[in-house]
Amino acid sequence: MKSKYIDANGVKLHLLDSETKGRNLILLHGLTANAHAFDGLIDAGLGTLGRVLSVDLRGRGLSEQPPSDYAMRTHAADIVALIEAMDLKEVVLVGHSFGALMSWHLAQMIPEKISGIVFLDAAARLHPDTRAMLAPTMSRLGQVFPSKEAYLKWAKEASFLDGMWNPHLQAYFEADIEELPNGRVRPISRPETIAEAVNGALGDDWVPLIKQMIKPAVLIHAPEAYDIDREAPLLPTAFALETVEWMPNCRYVAVTGNHQTMLYGQGAKEIVEIIREFLDGL
Repeated sequence: MKSKYIDANGVKLHLLDSETKGRNLILLHGLTANAHAFDGLIDAGLGTLGRVLSVDLRGRGLSEQPPSDYAMRTHAADIVALIEAMDLKEVVLVGHSFGALMSWHLAQMIPEKISGIVFLDAAARLHPDTRAMLAPTMSRLGQVFPSKEAYLKWAKEASFLDGMWNPHLQAYFEADIEELPNGRVRPISRPETIAEAVNGALGDDWVPLIKQMIKPAVLIHAPEAYDIDREAPLLPTAFALETVEWMPNCRYVAVTGNHQTMLYGQGAKEIVEIIREFLDGL
């Protein structure tokens, strides 16, 4: 994957580009994630299905960090501008969580560019305690760790990973590190900008957007518990099925894992096969 920077919508966005032939697959990561969130999918074969472009959203990874304006439609406008700047005639969106929600905006903003959408664990409604369930992953934001090793130790022990650890997860968390003097590190994403993003995402009225979505789509759901205390998935099955029913050209598939671990290991293999079948049908 080649590292690139694109000027889009007034910000410099970083992305990883496989530069291979085939359909353009634009990967849009989750709320506090970065472009390396999809390394597990790429290793599982996603890179054989087309040209993979994994984007660091504004304020994440190596992309520029404006001091404000992290509304969902602003994020979407960034991607519209990136698609135009790269002169991409047709794209398939693969969005996880926050990135999947953004895909509903994109379907409305540039329908002529989008041939299909893969929604990874997102719906009009999430678990009622979503904010509390996201607290463990958001707790690292703004925190200074004494070393990279200390940060990775925190990551390895994170409850939402359910004991999973592999080189792809390590690369993902290492891409989240800003180095400070004396060997200290902190996550790149800022708590204030992520708070603005999450408030926008949870405050949007998603139902009208979803009901307007007529593009071919598949919603891939991770039904395993995300929060150990609640023993519940971030996206309950009933809410996932409800969202699928509102779209005339979408189907539902469940895979191994929870909201985070679905992107790695067995979950990643299952997702790649589902995407392969989806693309064959377009």
